[in-house]
Amino acid sequence: MPAEADERPGGADVAGSGGAEAAALRRDVAAACRILAAKGLVSGILGHVSARWGEGMLLRCRGPRERGLMASVPEDVRQLSLGGDAVDDVEGWAVPNEHPIHGELYRARPEVGAVVHAHPRSALLCGLARLRPVACFGAFDIPAMRLALGGVPVYPRAVLISRAELARDMVVAMAGRPACILYGHGITVVGATVAQATVTAVALDRLLGVTVELAQLGAHPARVPDADLAELPDLGPAFNEGLAWQALLAELGEA
Repeated sequence: MPAEADERPGGADVAGSGGAEAAALRRDVAAACRILAAKGLVSGILGHVSARWGEGMLLRCRGPRERGLMASVPEDVRQLSLGGDAVDDVEGWAVPNEHPIHGELYRARPEVGAVVHAHPRSALLCGLARLRPVACFGAFDIPAMRLALGGVPVYPRAVLISRAELARDMVVAMAGRPACILYGHGITVVGATVAQATVTAVALDRLLGVTVELAQLGAHPARVPDADLAELPDLGPAFNEGLAWQALLAELGEA
């Protein structure tokens, strides 16, 4: 997807900052924000996505003419240190208060290349009702099932994670897993790439949505039997992430 034109201050300069690789990452981060908004995982300006870049990160900040995450463009994605300090010109853009979520995950987990923080209603309800997702379905959504199978940890504090020590506690609560429910708040999801983190966040929302609906029905299905699990293949990143990402972009009319 080509970079979008933007007349906001600094946009033209930042679009090329860091070369072609950084520009591609900025486009991916902005696209991820639009996908999450379209899927209802974020609304308005609440939520953010980042990608690791060198010794720092590229993080979706709030622009001088902010139009919400659904309208995210590459120029909204600014280069910061892992501590949240500006590396390129951020005049007119506000760094999210919860930037430590991103910085501390990158510090603690070298395999992480992207971070999603979102506020899906499904996660809010699961956390407040203390519902734990069960791997009760299979081929319906294999990646979502595997999230349940490995467990979705909960960070138990309903706080704004605006300090490094709070973010480090969240990292501990995640226990190396790709996703975490933030009690009374939302979710944090990581991936090797922006595409992987975004696709995982969408799968997590689907899993938690099913969990809420089952609770409303009063149903308590058992975990998928081992014999059935053995028949559910790992379809690999080209399918689970690459094609899924392309499909999500296509839903926005951008593939």
